[in-house]
Amino acid sequence: MVLNYREWRDGDDLELIQLWGGPENAQVEQARALFRPSSNTPWLRCIVAEDVVGTGTAGDGTGVPVAAAYVFEPRLHNQRLWAYIEVAADHRRTGVGSTLLAMLRHEAGGSPSGATQLRAKVIPGSTGADFATASGFGQIQRSRIVKVEPGALSLPVFDDAGGPQLDEAATGSVELTTAVAAWYNSVHAWDPADMTLGQAQQYLLADSTGAGGAVVLRDKPQADGGKIAAFAVSYTQTRTNDPADVLVGYDPDLAPAEQEAAVASLLAMLVHQFPVLLEVDDSMTALVNVVEPLLAMGSASVSAPETQVISD
Repeated sequence: MVLNYREWRDGDDLELIQLWGGPENAQVEQARALFRPSSNTPWLRCIVAEDVVGTGTAGDGTGVPVAAAYVFEPRLHNQRLWAYIEVAADHRRTGVGSTLLAMLRHEAGGSPSGATQLRAKVIPGSTGADFATASGFGQIQRSRIVKVEPGALSLPVFDDAGGPQLDEAATGSVELTTAVAAWYNSVHAWDPADMTLGQAQQYLLADSTGAGGAVVLRDKPQADGGKIAAFAVSYTQTRTNDPADVLVGYDPDLAPAEQEAAVASLLAMLVHQFPVLLEVDDSMTALVNVVEPLLAMGSASVSAPETQVISD
């Protein structure tokens, strides 16, 4: 086997997909979408390994692509670089993946931010996860998609006119955007984002994200200066019997017990009649503490394979 390593060219995706076949899992499908020619804005480096045996001479452009890899610098969470490697099944365990990883690490030395540490997202037990473990990557975060069944939590009783209140919120409001950004930055302290209000709107609340509405739980009526204790943003535009995709967050400045109480109250109202789907990262402590007992009781279930963020 003679391999040539070169930059990605237009058309490589068609040849590689024919050789690779269908994606092993949803994570691989998402990762493949980022293969493209190297660029500086955004900063991305993409490398292809081609087998030239019987097809030509290394470097003459007639080899058959068998593997590819990229590394790029995201706008958020830019203290680490995202990386991905995929190798055709009949070329695995031959050193191709390790060579591409070494090349990505070399390319990382030229990132605009100066970040050089790599990270990736994998599904446990997958080919990519096994390769990453063997290459010295370790888990730094776990994420699960959890389905919470209708009636999983008892409805709270708000019988005090001056106590907690449930309100609708405009996804474009400064108040909600501020709450979302503060929560996001708090639960991503393990991988800092420094999300601004503008970025919170762009990535989580704008119409282009699919955000269709929001509700908030206040510690007291807004007229009395009530602040948002917890919020829920729906990304499901049309109500059906299928679970709605919902982002649930909370005020990171509250005491842990207050965070959990606010999340439980809001979630109970969300699932009073219909199920919801939640993304639950281990760093979302209050949400984890509310959801884990539901999983244990069978009132909630993990609806897709968990994903792990790993880093070298």
